[in-house]
Amino acid sequence: MTARLSLLFLPLLLAACGRDAPATYQGYVEGEYVALAASQGGHLSRLAVRRGQQVAAGAPVFALESDNETAVRRQRQQQLAAAQAQLADLRSGKRPQEIAVTEAQLTAAEAEARRAAQQRQRDEAQFAIGGVSQAQLEQSRAADLAAAAEVRRLQRELDVARLPGRSAQLQAQAAQVEAARAALAQADWTLNQKALRAPTGALVFDTLYREGEWVAPGSPVVRLLPPGNIKVRFFVPQAALAGLQPGREVTLRCDGCQPLPARIDYVATEAEYTPPVIYSNDTRDKLVFLVEARPAPAQAARLHPGQPVTVEPR
Repeated sequence: MTARLSLLFLPLLLAACGRDAPATYQGYVEGEYVALAASQGGHLSRLAVRRGQQVAAGAPVFALESDNETAVRRQRQQQLAAAQAQLADLRSGKRPQEIAVTEAQLTAAEAEARRAAQQRQRDEAQFAIGGVSQAQLEQSRAADLAAAAEVRRLQRELDVARLPGRSAQLQAQAAQVEAARAALAQADWTLNQKALRAPTGALVFDTLYREGEWVAPGSPVVRLLPPGNIKVRFFVPQAALAGLQPGREVTLRCDGCQPLPARIDYVATEAEYTPPVIYSNDTRDKLVFLVEARPAPAQAARLHPGQPVTVEPR
């Protein structure tokens, strides 16, 4: 009976022993760094982080000297205030004090017009009885007409003083206000470029300047490595490419760390050769394709760029 069972399970044991072990691939960890640089130049006045430190999103990273930018912003702010005040003045017409002066002049002119009218009436009565000459009568009539004209002029001037500025003047001054507001926004942007914050939580991988050094515009000051930017690169032969498509899960193994799950998110469309060979049907087994997999950000921090890993499809 025992011999029969042994003979029955022998093919299964042989088949199990003949199976190939799961394929594994050698790879390495790589980081996609975020280089923080200011668009403006200046001396590095404050470096708020150090190499190897973890920073939270929005945390201050570095600041450049900004005395000149602060002064420019203050100037643009005052220019905007002046333009807005001029626009408000045009919309409200002349000041109350100026209108009061014109009103007083109108009152005096009206009194003079009444006096001139009365004098004309007297001279006309006297001329009828021969009491005044023709020249004096004409002079009285001219004075009456001039006084009445002065009253009308001051009335028109007072009406104009109470009106706002002309539409063309208002439009021009409104454009000046918008131009001053845009200049202030530009000054704000320039000033904000002198102090940068971390765009996301990350590891400070390296600092490239020390406080007091001159930083050229666009020159990176700090290199950050967010956990989501850590990936594993490995190469697979052409025959295994069909089973390693984006979305496939793999297991990462490295010395001194627990196995980590990862997901393939990129497979190269062009092949590479392991040694420099000429392509032929006999050498196509040397074709390899680059594959990239990313672990979850919470676990990626346990990996380090340049670290060798073993990748095992799941």
